[in-house]
Amino acid sequence: MSVVPILMYHNLGRPPAGARLRSLYVRRGAFARQMRLLRLLGYRGLSMGAAMPYLRGERQGRVAVITFDDGYVDTLAAALPVLQGHGFSATCYAVSARLGQHNDWDADELGVRKPLMDRVQLRRWRDAGMEVGAHTRTHPHLPACSAAQLHDEVAGSKAELEDVLGVPVTQFCYPYGDLDARSIDAVQQAGFAAATTTRRGRARPGDDLFRLARVLVGGHNLPHLFALKILSNYEDRRG
Repeated sequence: MSVVPILMYHNLGRPPAGARLRSLYVRRGAFARQMRLLRLLGYRGLSMGAAMPYLRGERQGRVAVITFDDGYVDTLAAALPVLQGHGFSATCYAVSARLGQHNDWDADELGVRKPLMDRVQLRRWRDAGMEVGAHTRTHPHLPACSAAQLHDEVAGSKAELEDVLGVPVTQFCYPYGDLDARSIDAVQQAGFAAATTTRRGRARPGDDLFRLARVLVGGHNLPHLFALKILSNYEDRRG
């Protein structure tokens, strides 16, 4: 049975002075080398939507899914040219009520205010052949939400993004990787096709499409470790 590594990125570039969790920053040159290595290893880089036939077991092939959480401007600026250069697609999970603003949900904790893509930039990402997924409206801990809040955050993010983009938004990502049965039910009821977590591991056909594991790509990942995470059970053992 083939595996489908779903790569998880957050920040592209050098961590600014005072930034915490610096391991979540992958430098631009490192990202470019990782995409080049994917291609050398025979992988096609795909968005979540494009990878669904592989995740459902309907197609087979050497594919890797590329995802970016939160919708930072550096995803558009740094990732898009590299992805286009390799003919890859990717999914960026956007926080729909914070477009054009900053990461107010964790700026104090991380020690940095990072700009988020606005509507025009998000459309530019879409127009380049990339996919936008939903990451709720305000990036809350979903299990702590009331029933009304849960519906607003999940279904509301889908509606807002579809209004901005004019295309269906079928992919979801749980903020903080925080989920429970109620969260999953809300995602399914909203009409999403799949949802990713922060649980570490490589996805396989037949996995629960609403609890998909991902491969964490950190700034400390040297080329050999990046290859190990994709080709071996290195990441699976950390799930």
